[in-house]
Amino acid sequence: MGRFWTLLSNLHSLAGPVVMLPYPLYASIIAIESPDKEDDEQWLAYWILYSLLTLTEMLFQSVLEWIPIWYPVKLLFLAWLVLPQFRGAAFIYERFVREQMIKYGFLRGHHHTSPDGKGKKKFVQFIVPKKGEHEAY
Repeated sequence: MGRFWTLLSNLHSLAGPVVMLPYPLYASIIAIESPDKEDDEQWLAYWILYSLLTLTEMLFQSVLEWIPIWYPVKLLFLAWLVLPQFRGAAFIYERFVREQMIKYGFLRGHHHTSPDGKGKKKFVQFIVPKKGEHEAY
């Protein structure tokens, strides 16, 4: 049982980075290239939540080190966020994060992207300036 428990308790060292980074990166690229808006929301929500979790871990690292179940719980939570059949990231964003952003005025004047997908085009135009715009600088 000792070796099995050691393997199980250190599984997050390998599984964590695989669950948290390569698959979400791949899925995010696929989402950007697809015309479907639903997958964009899932992966943008994932990266927002992943960033918030990373910042929280950085701030409370000394406390979290003393909680032995923290890493397995974090791995399960992130797997739930990542797996497409659950759409956990979009769920958490819609139910909790978005409500808090509206409540505290961060989303004032911002509306949910319209079904025609123009929000995505506005983002691309913001990142990639139109011809002639960069010459004004």
